[in-house]
Amino acid sequence: MQRQMTGMLRVLLAGGLLAAVGGYTADLSAQGIERQRPGGTPPSEVEQRAPLSSAIKQRVAPPGRKDPSNIAPIPDRWRLIEAVGVTESIADPYNRNPIKGDRPLFGTKDWFVNIAAISDTVAEPRSVPTPIGVQSSDNAGNYDLFGEAGQFVFNQNFIVSASLIKGDTAYKPPDLEFRLTPVINYNYADVQERRVLYADPRQGTERTDTHFALQEAFVDYHIRNVSDRYDFDSIRVGIQPFSSDFRGFLFQDNQLGVRLFGDRDNNIYQYNLAWFRRLEKDTNSGLNDVDRKLREDDVFIANLYWQDFPALGYQSQITGIYNRNREGDDFFFDNNNFIQRPTSFGAERGRNYDVGYVGYNGDGHFGRLNLTTSVYYAFGSNRNSQFTNEATDISAFFAAAEPSIDFDWVRLRGSLVYASGDDDPFDGTQRGFDAIFENPQIAGSDTNYWIRQGIPLIGGGGVVLSNRNAMLPSLRGSKEHGQSNFDNPGFRLVGAGADFDILPELRLSTNLNYMQFDDTAVLEVARNQQDISRDIGWDLSAALIYRPFFSQNIVMRLSAAALFAGDGMKDLYGEQNRDDDVYYTVLANLILTY
Repeated sequence: MQRQMTGMLRVLLAGGLLAAVGGYTADLSAQGIERQRPGGTPPSEVEQRAPLSSAIKQRVAPPGRKDPSNIAPIPDRWRLIEAVGVTESIADPYNRNPIKGDRPLFGTKDWFVNIAAISDTVAEPRSVPTPIGVQSSDNAGNYDLFGEAGQFVFNQNFIVSASLIKGDTAYKPPDLEFRLTPVINYNYADVQERRVLYADPRQGTERTDTHFALQEAFVDYHIRNVSDRYDFDSIRVGIQPFSSDFRGFLFQDNQLGVRLFGDRDNNIYQYNLAWFRRLEKDTNSGLNDVDRKLREDDVFIANLYWQDFPALGYQSQITGIYNRNREGDDFFFDNNNFIQRPTSFGAERGRNYDVGYVGYNGDGHFGRLNLTTSVYYAFGSNRNSQFTNEATDISAFFAAAEPSIDFDWVRLRGSLVYASGDDDPFDGTQRGFDAIFENPQIAGSDTNYWIRQGIPLIGGGGVVLSNRNAMLPSLRGSKEHGQSNFDNPGFRLVGAGADFDILPELRLSTNLNYMQFDDTAVLEVARNQQDISRDIGWDLSAALIYRPFFSQNIVMRLSAAALFAGDGMKDLYGEQNRDDDVYYTVLANLILTY
């Protein structure tokens, strides 16, 4: 809005200048100073200057004297727009609004406030393979390894983001920004088996919980401009969002840290240098829990973006990340009293580890072909292996690509993912790739059943095969509380999808993915079970996204997904009844944004 106002200001000033010139001409004519007529003799240059100078002197009235032909003075450029009849409304987030950064705070010239409010509502019936024990089932026929799979989840987030900004941000980065984003969460879960929601089976099969989170709380200081095009250096301190790559494959979170960032050469190069000390998460909402002490888990990040490389329209990024974890002595229980550190897996001992990640990421297009790519290599050392209690080396790989192409109102997509698995958990080298805190945006994202759901491997909340809003089968206790684990089976995905813009405000997104474990050696050792197949199965999903106002103010999404279990899933979870080889989720999501 500031940019629009500035453009209008220029137009108005130009109009005012023309009016003033017209006023001078009228004054000159009134004083008998004639314009040159055709065939007349032009006055000398001195004769032209003298009367004009005199007229200008008369035009600029001395103090205390008013000239009725003058335009009424405007106190400042922000009220200039009021003079032409443009009004403001707090209820309208798109037109002139004093709490959306469109006008400085009263009594200031360059302090602005920007407030956003979001309601995010999710209702989700689903089925999930559910391991049980003899003390955890009310169903007489279910005293076996797995019980009833049906579940229902409701989640409501109320989010308010408030920013206080100093500077003219229509032209350059802000000089100073303070931002605070609190979240109020309410969640409800209903399952069919005990010890799914609580470690104590006496607490039943329903849970209602609330949580107050702080997702952003930072100060952003503009250190300097380094060019007349406003290339800059800035520093940001506090709880802030950060993504290590374009699709959230390695580290995407809101964490406490310090970040130095900026750009060079007309925004061709952008850089980040950051350090984060990780906060604990609330178990049931997945949001930050600032009431608990900080984790002994540090993430150091350096990356560089290069616009239009290697071709115009494509952006490349190189990144280096170091994850230092010193939680080997922790005994951490989550909000539902399940142990999370150390994980109930293998030797069940705490671990300290140092892991480095180097990677290349790309996003953009080559002509009509859109392409997102990501490649990482993880290396380092783990003080205690899950299976040998000895120090091990880490050497693991990850690669992903999503090409797409547009045909009018249709986009066709492909998805490829590879994460290496550990082929021998006793050989002194861990080869299973794991992320720090992933939130992958690929192959249908959270519409995908496998990415959306957390699938438990061991009953009682001990270990999950894959985490919610995650893709890698890392065998952690949970993504929110667990440590990275490089003793895992790895992952492969080949998928295809299509997006159909049926109406400007209505999109249908479809995805079909085939998934495998890279190597099942770790699963066979963990489950003491031979010949587990790599075949995870087929994941089919579809989503309707409706935006009635062609904007993000109201977004309605209805999606459904089904996982058709392959031989590997059947080996792990059995075939006790005809429904065990198909798992489903239905998601209804309403987002209201101001």
